[in-house]
Amino acid sequence: GFNLTKRLGGEQQDWVGLGVQDHMANKILKAFNLDNQRTFRPKKKHVVGTKRYELHKYAQSTLGAGNLREAVSLPRGEDVNEWLAVNTVDFFNEISLLYGTISEFCTSESCPVMCAGPKYEYMWADGVAVKKPISVSAPEYIDLLMTWVQSQLDNEGIFPTRIGVPFPDNFRDICSNIFRRLFRVYGHIYHSHFESILNLGAEPHLNTCFKHFVYFVYEFNLVPNKQEMAPLQELIDQLMARDEALYGKHAS
Repeated sequence: GFNLTKRLGGEQQDWVGLGVQDHMANKILKAFNLDNQRTFRPKKKHVVGTKRYELHKYAQSTLGAGNLREAVSLPRGEDVNEWLAVNTVDFFNEISLLYGTISEFCTSESCPVMCAGPKYEYMWADGVAVKKPISVSAPEYIDLLMTWVQSQLDNEGIFPTRIGVPFPDNFRDICSNIFRRLFRVYGHIYHSHFESILNLGAEPHLNTCFKHFVYFVYEFNLVPNKQEMAPLQELIDQLMARDEALYGKHAS
C-alpha cells in the first residue's frame, strides 16, 4: 500500500522535464505499452477553433515552464468560467488516463469498497438515479463517478461550447463538486494501488499530475472543506514543501 513516510518518489521533472499534457500522456501510454482499450474513458476533446481549445493549448504550454502554481493562474483578460471549464475537462482526461493504467488491478475482489486508506470510505449517490448513498466496490464507484462527470461535460446547459451561450449561475459549485469527487480517485490510487504505480514506473507522473490538480483546487478554492483532502494531506504538504524549496515561499 501507500506509505508516504517510507517513500516519496520524484515528479515528472525527474524524467524529461515537465512537458505538456498530451506529450506526457503519450509517453506514459508508450511506457506502459497500453492500447486504446486500456484507457478508462475515451478522451473528451476540445473543439478545434473554439475559445476553449485555445485556452487548452495555452494551459498545455504553461505546464512546460515547470512552475505549476503559475500554470493554474487565470490568464489575463480571460473569463474565469471558461478557464474552469477547460481545466475540468483536462483534469478529467488526465485522471481517466491515470486510473486506466492500474484499472486491471482494481477489481471488486481486491477493492470491495471505495476507500482512501482505512479511515476514509466513500458511498455513491448522484441525487438523481441514486438518491440514497450506496456502498459499491471501488471500480464500480469510479465507473459511476466518471460516467457522472462525463454526462455533465457533455451537457450544453452546464458546459456550453457555443459562442454566446452563458454558463449556469451555479457553475463554480458544479465544478467544485466534480473536483471534490475526482480527488477521491487520486486518494484511492495512492492508498490502494501505489505498489502498482511504482512497478509501472509511473510515480513521477502521478505525483506531478496530482500536484497540478491540487494547485488548481487551491487557486480557485474548489474544495472548501479541507477535511475532504485529508486522506492525502501529508503528501500534499510534502509536495508543496518541495516547491517552496525550489521556487520560494509563494510559488509552486
